[in-house]
Amino acid sequence: MKKSQIWFAFGTLALLFVSSRAGDVVVLTEENFEKEVGQDRGALVEFYAPWCGHCKKLAPEYENLGASFKKAKSVLIGKVDCDEHKSLCSKYGVSGYPTIQWFPKGSLEPKKYEGPRNAESLAEFVNTEGGSNVKIATMPSSVVELTADNFDEVVLDETKDVLVEFYAPWCGHCKNLAPTYEKVATAYKLEEDVVIANLDADKYKDLAEKYGVSGFPTLKFFPKSNKAGEDYDGDRDLDDFVTFINEKCGTSRDGKGQLTSKAGIVASLESLVKEFVSASNDEKARVFSQIKEEVEKLKGSTASGYVTIMLHSKIYLKAAKNCMDKGADYAKNEMGRLQRMLEKSISPAKADEFTMKKNILSTFA
Repeated sequence: MKKSQIWFAFGTLALLFVSSRAGDVVVLTEENFEKEVGQDRGALVEFYAPWCGHCKKLAPEYENLGASFKKAKSVLIGKVDCDEHKSLCSKYGVSGYPTIQWFPKGSLEPKKYEGPRNAESLAEFVNTEGGSNVKIATMPSSVVELTADNFDEVVLDETKDVLVEFYAPWCGHCKNLAPTYEKVATAYKLEEDVVIANLDADKYKDLAEKYGVSGFPTLKFFPKSNKAGEDYDGDRDLDDFVTFINEKCGTSRDGKGQLTSKAGIVASLESLVKEFVSASNDEKARVFSQIKEEVEKLKGSTASGYVTIMLHSKIYLKAAKNCMDKGADYAKNEMGRLQRMLEKSISPAKADEFTMKKNILSTFA
């Protein structure tokens, strides 16, 4: 059962909110920009575009910067999506991406950052401008490190789908793969039954030999259903790994770890929802009864992901009932509310919950 699913089921009991943050970088919009920037602390703001290659390259460095300055009360580390907030970016003269600007305490007159785009250089700039003295934090790895002691416990766990990289510390190809593999592990860190791991095959030669490893890096996938393992022969770009894991593990994430538009959708309910949406007010009650009957059938399912399906099915039922009670605009209005919540920079687990709800509601809109 995935972490996101557990938190989704028991969210009111288990969630810890991260106020006004997505990760540790504050997401800025037209609505909150002047509430956050130009106030009682200096602010470093990245103006970026989601499709921009340089922005993508900067992203982990900037997140590291945000994490390092998380407790610095005198400094805010923020970012603006210029695809979503064009007028805001235009207001501050942004013509290329990424553009990084410093806003002194109490001022909306920015100073452009022209230095190297790495966490250390950015931190030095912020410390100088903001009078802080923050050191860049060492980011913990999301990749599970395997040894002879824990290999069987982790890899042969029949409740987990496990991707293993067998590497050697001196291997150039392994070093090149490392940043991408870390991104893969980070993307799936909320998925409790998906494990991204690696093993130093130079140090643990017996294990490497046992699994037929003769070159580096060798990638093997150990699904719940096949603990003998199978070779991963795909390409080694982030998107290729993500596609493979989503197909094999039944997950719905992108390379940033965010849920895709498919997350939460129950295929067996789709046709009934379409019928419900197009039905007259008098007919909706009849179709609603059919949806409930289908959910009851799902309760008897032994298919993988049963618990997840049932959690999502409850959202379908609630959405359908609210559409009948509150009118045809309910789904659209609720989607808008959830989108506004998503823009407020909430915890990753809460973002998963809201995204799944929004996806399901979109089938009723």
